[in-house]
Amino acid sequence: MVPRLVIAAPASGAGKTTIATGLMAALVRRGLAVSPHKVGPDYIDPGYHALATGRPGRNLDPWLTSEDLIAPLFLHGAANADIAIIEGVMGLYDGMRGTADFASTAHVARLLEAPVILVVDATGQGQSVAALVHGFASYDTRVRLAGIILNRVGSPRHKEVCRESLESTGIPVLGAIPRTPDATTPSRHLGLIPAAERHTEATTTIPALATLIESTCDLPALVALAHRAAPIPATAWNPQDAVATTANVKGAGGKAPASVGQGDTTGDGEGLASGPAPVSVGQGEATADGEGLPGGGAAVSVGRGGATERNQGWVGGRTPVSVRQSEVTGEGWVGVDGRARRGIRPVVAIAGGAAFTFGYVEQVELLIAAGAEVATFDPVRDEDLPEGTRGVILPGGFPEVYASELSANERLRVRMAEFVTSGGAVVAECAGLLYLSRELDDHPMCGILDAKAEMSGRLTLGYRDAVAVQDSVLTRAGERYRGHEFHRTVCTPPDSPVWRWIDGGDGYASGRVLASYLHLHWAGSPVLAARFVGECR
Repeated sequence: MVPRLVIAAPASGAGKTTIATGLMAALVRRGLAVSPHKVGPDYIDPGYHALATGRPGRNLDPWLTSEDLIAPLFLHGAANADIAIIEGVMGLYDGMRGTADFASTAHVARLLEAPVILVVDATGQGQSVAALVHGFASYDTRVRLAGIILNRVGSPRHKEVCRESLESTGIPVLGAIPRTPDATTPSRHLGLIPAAERHTEATTTIPALATLIESTCDLPALVALAHRAAPIPATAWNPQDAVATTANVKGAGGKAPASVGQGDTTGDGEGLASGPAPVSVGQGEATADGEGLPGGGAAVSVGRGGATERNQGWVGGRTPVSVRQSEVTGEGWVGVDGRARRGIRPVVAIAGGAAFTFGYVEQVELLIAAGAEVATFDPVRDEDLPEGTRGVILPGGFPEVYASELSANERLRVRMAEFVTSGGAVVAECAGLLYLSRELDDHPMCGILDAKAEMSGRLTLGYRDAVAVQDSVLTRAGERYRGHEFHRTVCTPPDSPVWRWIDGGDGYASGRVLASYLHLHWAGSPVLAARFVGECR
């Protein structure tokens, strides 16, 4: 049984990330192994979770991976942990538009049968706090609202007024945190600034958050609540088993067909079929604390203790924590159980550093399970791809912030173009798409795609129910995938998009390159790992 708590709030901006991260750090300080999780597709918050716990931050998203995988993925991530802390997304019941609360924090809490701690911003409230809490507790009695943490309390008197009003709800107040301007994380146009970009500052801030939580919250009571969670009747997800299930899937483990077919999907994406419509979640902008739709991310890292200041750990310069069942050799190659060696398994290089920080740790685990060695490189600093690279993955991030530095590294830009010309396989998501374009905000990029990218004033975010309308290095025409978009840039639209959804489409497929704004969670489609590794053999 994994003791667990969900940290939720009535709305975005209440301070969930600050409190969840501080709670994780405070529990680690007490000697507990803490498993960090984040509801939704968020790419940034888990970076802070990983710094606080020393374990990869992992996402729990019923849309991207399916409801059935939430408990198994949770158990996989929480293996050997003493307690798990799950940070919610947006307001407790905010989920996909057009559904009751699908993919919301409440939905995940129900799937995990986890007690919920509601973080309430007490600013400007007194007796009304009780009405708010009563409403959230009674809205869905399947969700167990087990405790309250008051945030941004103005004074001792304010705290007492709120506590007294909440007595009528029967839900205990387990913390009251004063207004603390310093206990925040800086924002950017997509939400929080990734921990990898402020590693030194973050390593100072997180201990301060731990101290704040220790001094204002009832930690023994919170831990006791976590231990009251019932056992989860599920088996932990296993990347080897997930890859094995793809053995009979078309194209898994082999080269993509040379011809590009339209499959059963029409060019305009009509008749795309069953399941929820491709609707968006959280159409408003991400808030300063990263609580918009996907405001933060899976802070994945490969290699324990092998991080350098230059490339802070994994992929994306994140916290130096390791992917389970793998190890990093002195040369930086990852091998399952340490047995793999160069020359036996194809090398897949994943871009990292400060410009490419968006990724899900399960992707790395699946690549390893599918037979790859995983190496990392930093497009800002490294002038060549890792030795023996057969495939490249360019994840999301903030290349627009580092456009001048990426452009200045001309040797790697040329090397990337040579790699593609020689037949190398490349998959690029969002930031990777921009890096492969001709230019980004007038800065020369790799020039692999005949496209121009630039910042815009519009935030595009939401879930997408996407159908592949042509074959690519990852997909086969007619296949359907659930993903999400999360960007504030625009790129020259392709003449023939790889992806179609009801109200749009996106993506370039040229030779053995697939690049688009669409983010996918490979645990929901493990065939992607099998196919990509097959392309790299």
